[in-house]
Amino acid sequence: MGDFWKHVAGNDKDKVVLYTLSTCGWCRKTKTLLSEMGVGYSYVDVDLLQGPAREQVIEAVTQWNPRASFPTIVINNRESILGFDEEKIREALGS
Repeated sequence: MGDFWKHVAGNDKDKVVLYTLSTCGWCRKTKTLLSEMGVGYSYVDVDLLQGPAREQVIEAVTQWNPRASFPTIVINNRESILGFDEEKIREALGS
């Protein structure tokens, strides 16, 4: 991960990576939910990136979400949740 990633402290039992847009309300709701659940996660606001970093991150997003919609959550590099789906997020992260 590049230095443009931000980490939010919490329980790091699972590796949670969140691809977001800085202007996306559903992305903010997802961050809030993860924080309320005490989940540690790393995130990047894709719309704030430029050049090769942006291209690299968009390529990573499309591996999990071909439509490249936001938010995209990747858990343990094994499964993804597309969009804000509180029930799926809670189920996947055990809360």
